[in-house]
Amino acid sequence: MSRRTVFFVSDQTGVTAETLGHSLMTQFEGLEFRQLTLPFVSTLDKAREAVRRIDRAAQEEGLRPIIFSTLVQDELRDVVMTANGLFLDLFSAFVGPLERELNTRSTHRAGRAHGIADLAAYTTRINATNFALANDDGTGGDYAHADVVLVGVSRVGKTPTCVYMALQYGVFAANYPLTEEDLEAARLPVRLEPFRGKLYGLTIRPERLQQIRYERRPDSRYASRAQVQYELRAGDALFRRYSIPTLDTSESSIEEIASRIMNSTGIERRLPL
Repeated sequence: MSRRTVFFVSDQTGVTAETLGHSLMTQFEGLEFRQLTLPFVSTLDKAREAVRRIDRAAQEEGLRPIIFSTLVQDELRDVVMTANGLFLDLFSAFVGPLERELNTRSTHRAGRAHGIADLAAYTTRINATNFALANDDGTGGDYAHADVVLVGVSRVGKTPTCVYMALQYGVFAANYPLTEEDLEAARLPVRLEPFRGKLYGLTIRPERLQQIRYERRPDSRYASRAQVQYELRAGDALFRRYSIPTLDTSESSIEEIASRIMNSTGIERRLPL
């Protein structure tokens, strides 16, 4: 299998280049990509260093790297474009047509997408993230202030989904892990009873959960087929008994899980797009 090196080049964090680049690369199955992010390329010297790294990769591998760029400043972009690679300018592809349509010149200022110009939104993001961490895995238990409480057995994706919802949407998300005692009792934990309307269940296919748990604790009862099947069967029965909406996370990314929860619950995001 051939492997291509992919560079994400940005004058800021590189998050935008990574996000758009990853979305495009998922359309090419059977290919292996080595991904490198070059953030904060904000000076001519750094731009020239980026070119040297890209050219070195091209020489060593005998294949042109792919370059996803979100460089805003023209002089930096002009330098990186000289590299021996396929240069894909994610900003100019859209900024130019927008300038013509809006009949307005863009600011060409770096960092506006991920800065903290909106202090209120930034504060909301921090508060939501702190809430998710303080109410993770049954700790804290401040469900009264939660927008949603994710429920499920261990390792179905509750924690990363809560953190993502906090960072991306400003949602106050808590989570509760169903313990073996909860499952044996076959009833909703007392702590969750007053908040049934906020509960959202996460489930997963047994073979996928067994794989995840095995990577964490190989050859353990925790990762055994019988234990996994029992927990999921009992958890799903609990969800049905209390009419808790559920989502199978087996084939979904954290981004997809969070988006589906937001869509199905109608929870409104607190952060601007």
